[in-house]
Amino acid sequence: MAVREGSLEAPTRHPIEWQSDAFWDKDSLDAELERVYDICHGCRRCVSLCDSFPTLFDLVDESDTMEVDGVDKSDYGKVVDQCYLCDLCYMTKCPYVPPHEWNVDFPHLMLRAKAQRFRTQGASFRDKVLTSTDAVSKAATLIPLVDVTVNALNVNDAFRNVLESVLDVHHAAPVPSYHRNTLRKRFDPENNGIEPKAVGETTGKVAFYATCYGNYNTPDLGDDFARVFRHNGIQFDLVPKEACCGMPKLELGDLDSVAELKERNIPVLAALVDQGYDLTAPIPSCVLMYKQELPLMFPDDADVLKVQRAFFDPFEYLYLRHREGAFDTAFKQSLGNVSYQVACHQRVQNIGLRTRDILALVPDTEVNAIERCSGHDGTYAVRKETREKSLKIARPVVRQVDKAEPQHFSSDCPMAGVHIANLTDSVDAAEHPMTLLRQAYGL
Repeated sequence: MAVREGSLEAPTRHPIEWQSDAFWDKDSLDAELERVYDICHGCRRCVSLCDSFPTLFDLVDESDTMEVDGVDKSDYGKVVDQCYLCDLCYMTKCPYVPPHEWNVDFPHLMLRAKAQRFRTQGASFRDKVLTSTDAVSKAATLIPLVDVTVNALNVNDAFRNVLESVLDVHHAAPVPSYHRNTLRKRFDPENNGIEPKAVGETTGKVAFYATCYGNYNTPDLGDDFARVFRHNGIQFDLVPKEACCGMPKLELGDLDSVAELKERNIPVLAALVDQGYDLTAPIPSCVLMYKQELPLMFPDDADVLKVQRAFFDPFEYLYLRHREGAFDTAFKQSLGNVSYQVACHQRVQNIGLRTRDILALVPDTEVNAIERCSGHDGTYAVRKETREKSLKIARPVVRQVDKAEPQHFSSDCPMAGVHIANLTDSVDAAEHPMTLLRQAYGL
């Protein structure tokens, strides 16, 4: 009897059973990797996504049997190394995701393999540093002039060559700047008498989870968010305290650290929800962490689920208000031709292209949405051993941007935006969509 391909039912995600003994059993993991690798080998629909699939298919094709049973289990980890948990294979390509009987969840299987390896082998000093975003940011901004020194060294060729030789951080990869005048220090709490008005699913009262990147690396972006949201009659306040969302540690497989960060963040965010706040963040990966990953890791935690229900992508939030007639469309200037790269972790939220939809409301503005991965993934484009692979993944985006020669290039993920802008010939810098919206309003 033939097994059906695909499903008419919506995909569903099962909880990540990381607190069970079976999750950590090596033989069980190898058996599941072999089962799923064999399904992927027979399908090959994901070959154009990340390098996990070409790596797997090469291992199969070069084996004695030309089947998965000919691949040495010691090589299974080579496939895992190339997965950066973008989730696109699950959300856009795989016909065998649950509720299909084959129950394939490739990203979370890769997460399980990463977690087992981290628990048994740990991680390199470099990877621990790159994923300790709070600690690195605080060290770079705590003492006066240290941020200036760090930023100068990060664009110094000699220093970057030394950094590559010592830490395997690729010398050509753009790395973020640091600002001692963080968003938390400069944020204006004044809402100028805004009275929150509930519209549809939204309360009109938003708490901004700035994230490590938004606080230390792009504090001006928080200013753009505040101006745009308040301009639309939305009360906009800063979350009183926060730690990293945990996504970098999740991608490393350090699930215990993810749990520790959850214990620091969820009580604060849940208390805000109890006060009537909706929640948003400037980085799609951080939004996805609270919308998807933490609820799947802690499906029985009432506060995690409460935060999940209150968390919105920022442009999803504005669009929900627009749909009910509560979004200001009195723009003062056009944006012209905009090339917009849709961040992977925004695509998998299943909210539609809401950033594009909002920007397209600006008169005389054409938004070309590029639904391709940037290949950045926080650390994948920075690490010496995966830098070239990240450039290969980014190439289709770069080609489309250069062909369009846009007046603006934008991405919801600031890191992806910088990565692509650095590779193009046609744009000098990436601008966040919220920055473009502020420009369109003339604020």
